[in-house]
Amino acid sequence: MSTPQTSHIDRLRALPKAEVHAHLEGCFEPLVLEQWAARAGVAMPRPPDRLFEFTGLADFLHFLDWACGLASTRERLAELSYGFSKRLADSGAGYADVIVNPTHWKAWHGRLPEMIDAIDAGFSAAEQDGLPPVGLCISLLRTQSSDAAAELVDTLIALRHPRVVALSIDGNEAAAGRTGPRFAEAFRRAGQAGLRRTVHAGESSGPEGVRDAIELLGADRIDHGVRAIEDPELVELLVDRQIPLAICPTSNLKLGVYASIEDHPIDRLRHAGAVVSINTDDPVLLGASLEGEYALCSKAFGWSDDDLRALARNSIEASFANPDLKARLIQALSSW
Repeated sequence: MSTPQTSHIDRLRALPKAEVHAHLEGCFEPLVLEQWAARAGVAMPRPPDRLFEFTGLADFLHFLDWACGLASTRERLAELSYGFSKRLADSGAGYADVIVNPTHWKAWHGRLPEMIDAIDAGFSAAEQDGLPPVGLCISLLRTQSSDAAAELVDTLIALRHPRVVALSIDGNEAAAGRTGPRFAEAFRRAGQAGLRRTVHAGESSGPEGVRDAIELLGADRIDHGVRAIEDPELVELLVDRQIPLAICPTSNLKLGVYASIEDHPIDRLRHAGAVVSINTDDPVLLGASLEGEYALCSKAFGWSDDDLRALARNSIEASFANPDLKARLIQALSSW
């Protein structure tokens, strides 16, 4: 017999929606990592029962490098990608844009076309099995050089892989400092070549990172962006231009951006007129699910069904899915 709580989660799972801020690097299951590490003779960074206990963003990013280093074969990358699609379907998402940062994946350095091909194999197999389609956002790391950024964009433009929908940038803004000017040219060229642009900003940096993402990098979408709330003029700019914010509440809590969900600005941003969507960031590593994020915020902020429908619609419209798929998802949403 279902309880009111389980039936609410089931309804949220059934809500037609997209995920627009998730990292493939954040989708390793602990048992899989333990098996891969044993086979490679590599030490675990912590005991298995505490594997995903992070002291902050820097520790978290260091862990990503370790985990991704174990995904050394085409089969492992394809398996990881298929698993991401399965997780999407289990949460009731009809599409996702997933971020992959090649710098984390040691075994694939200098082999980006092969890496994209291996990831594509997993997503294609998933689609053939009826799982949701996924677009790939290839990400720069903030500590890279402008030359490395130019080289990545050159590779993506030459490759023109149909799975790749966007250029992204992520990493620890607080450690890297201001990087917008360094990457402006790479993002300009990516946009000219037809790639969408999505930018991590306003997480470990303040609102100035969000402003640079808009004015220097031409962001079509901001990943996080929550600290824009600290600058009312910036919030007005986001509202005027309707630049979506892909917000990940649990991530912001677990990585120490906010102390509690009640302190989180997602609802204030929404009431100010900003386009916000709900996402998981690194779902397995942070113990988040898409329906769980909707439930968390819905309870904290007293959201109605109309509010939830509006947020789901934002996620679909903010995605880089093709227009036909967006139309189908929005049509399904109207009858939820």
